[in-house]
Amino acid sequence: MNRSATRLCFHMGLLSFLGHQPPLGERLAANRAALYRLAVMWCHDRALADDLAQEALTKALARSAQLRDPDKLRPWLYGILVNCWRDHLRASRPTQDIDAIEEDLLVESVTPELVCSQRQLAACVRSAVASLPVGQREVLGLVDLEGCSYADVAQILSLPIGTVMSRLCRARAALREKLAEVEPERTRLRSIK
Repeated sequence: MNRSATRLCFHMGLLSFLGHQPPLGERLAANRAALYRLAVMWCHDRALADDLAQEALTKALARSAQLRDPDKLRPWLYGILVNCWRDHLRASRPTQDIDAIEEDLLVESVTPELVCSQRQLAACVRSAVASLPVGQREVLGLVDLEGCSYADVAQILSLPIGTVMSRLCRARAALREKLAEVEPERTRLRSIK
């Protein structure tokens, strides 16, 4: 997160603490990075992810009257992003190009051996995530990448909470299995709630 975004989040937190809500445009802008991150995980295409995040923010601004509880802004935005993503999937049957993500963004260049090892591991993880069904990728991204609760994910994706839990369990098991084949000694996935 860059300095201006950090300052914006700090000021928004301070204003919320004092009982003031910043304008909706500022609150939407503060969530852009999270929407983009989630979209990149789902589509593996930085340009498409940027378009999806922008489309979600545009729709959110146009439909701001639909937001009943300002404290639920983030799950509401994720729901809009899910719909944008699904609309894109319906409109075109995209291929999964995991090579479009720049490797330099995922690794620190300490030694050539470390860089090579991290690139191979990142490629394996991306490949494993890309091989998951879309529903499992959506749940995995919302829970493990964005830290949403199961209840929020169920609301965002319009699914029963049991379905969210089973998809997440299957996604994690599939990842663990795929990654164990590649590097058995380094395959310890941790869950984030």
